[in-house]
Amino acid sequence: MSIAGQDLLGGPPPTYLPDETEPRLLLERGTPAVEVAAQFPTHSAAWADLAFEAYDRGAVIESYAYARVGYHRGLDALRRNGWKGYGPVPWAHAPNQGFLRALYALGRAADAIDETDEAARISQFLNDSDPAVVAALTS
Repeated sequence: MSIAGQDLLGGPPPTYLPDETEPRLLLERGTPAVEVAAQFPTHSAAWADLAFEAYDRGAVIESYAYARVGYHRGLDALRRNGWKGYGPVPWAHAPNQGFLRALYALGRAADAIDETDEAARISQFLNDSDPAVVAALTS
């Protein structure tokens, strides 16, 4: 239960990553994700884009590797912004979406290679972060 973003049951507050304007604008303008990742290796959205591109062309292991990098870069960013290893990471906050997309891509690739424990853990992580993520990415 919450009032204006405050969890009345004592859970951690949501984590909101800051906007990384330059790499975001490069991606929005159509700069290839590989170039953005090379120039801004901490930008999870570029790695998520690479993971999605690889998966779409059937390169599941490559997708897994890109997603793993985006996931770890996102964890670093979350921790720098107050995340304690659990709690909401809202999908509606656009700067969080790169990390959440990388996390989703990692779970999807893990499932595709029958890494079922990892896929289940990531599914739970996504749900704990924001139940809206999977619906947003699969609709």
